[in-house]
Amino acid sequence: MIPNAYETGRVWRCFCRHRLAVGGLGFIVVLMAGALFAPQLAPQDPYRIGSEFSAAPNKEHRLGTDPVGRDVLSRLIYGSRVSVSVSLGAVALTTLLGIVLGLESGYFGGLWDMIIMRIADVFMSFPSMMLIMIVSSIAGPGLDRMILIMGILGWPSVARLVRSMVLSIKQQDYTKSAVTLGFNSQRILFIHILPNALGPILVNATFGIARSILMESSLSFLGMGVNPPTASWGNMLTDAQSLSTLTARPWLWVPPGLLILLSVLAFNFVGDGLRDALDPQSQHIGDKTLKY
Repeated sequence: MIPNAYETGRVWRCFCRHRLAVGGLGFIVVLMAGALFAPQLAPQDPYRIGSEFSAAPNKEHRLGTDPVGRDVLSRLIYGSRVSVSVSLGAVALTTLLGIVLGLESGYFGGLWDMIIMRIADVFMSFPSMMLIMIVSSIAGPGLDRMILIMGILGWPSVARLVRSMVLSIKQQDYTKSAVTLGFNSQRILFIHILPNALGPILVNATFGIARSILMESSLSFLGMGVNPPTASWGNMLTDAQSLSTLTARPWLWVPPGLLILLSVLAFNFVGDGLRDALDPQSQHIGDKTLKY
């Protein structure tokens, strides 16, 4: 059933008890705001080439400049746009495909179920990173291509999760009652079954955003994602491949690496908090949570 106001409030109170999840949510809000208002927050044009190359942090360039003379802080702020847009776009596409295919597979079963699950098995038989790298090398770099490739290739895990939820929910009395009353399949799927499966889907999507940030950064670092001059945390780390940069110019790789780390941790913490708050095997009594 769709949660009522009391149930929503209970979930929120349980989530707020998870301090790391609340801290992660706060960081995500700041990250989203930075990506949304990047033109207003960036102190300089992230693509302007200056006369100071690989300069140390100073009053004009708070985090120094890169080997081309561009302001590192401005590129960090603009780089958040790439990470946020790729991760949210890819996870949205993955979740949409997974929900539709998982619902149809779990509810109707039979030949349709077998075809979808065997296709999912084929996708999941390859290491995801290797498969994405192969397709990216064929399609070429680009923001839109990354979203499509990561989104289309990531649906099998979501479809399997949704299918398992549907197989359980369609055995419930309220679902059987809806079938008995003659409701059409689409109404049963999207009105009676899907709302009851949203909890695990939401938790999985949160963890998926963290994985997408790592994957985008890795692809951009390898030159298969977003290429310069577009600012990305991943391609900013390419300057750290030399030993001299690692030891003598930490401002070129520590800030983007730290932001990637914090972003991934933040989404993982939020996912942990949501999983605990939406856990049906939890009893919430007063301000305490007892699990059995």
